[in-house]
Amino acid sequence: MQIETMISLGHVIVRLITPNDPQPLITELSTLGYGMTRIEGSGSFSNTVAIIFMIVPRAELGRLLRVLSTQHPDILYTVEDVRNLKEGAKIFHKDTKSRILAFFGI
Repeated sequence: MQIETMISLGHVIVRLITPNDPQPLITELSTLGYGMTRIEGSGSFSNTVAIIFMIVPRAELGRLLRVLSTQHPDILYTVEDVRNLKEGAKIFHKDTKSRILAFFGI
């Protein structure tokens, strides 16, 4: 196990690929405070797919994967390490407290 994973330092890129309408997923993840970029593409088994890119702190990855596995079990995702990230880059559109309150519907 890599030391970054053990101590949850740094960031990862999460790539989500879905042939279905991604708007419910985007809305849910936005409510939880995640920022994302959506790109339209095409696949070999589907005429159109949505590709959603997210930069997530490694410490948040487990939470995101739990949401994906319970709420969207059919979605394809990949996780990749980020070696460098622009200093001060905004990766969430809400602060931690706002994300927690949104998660519990408060």
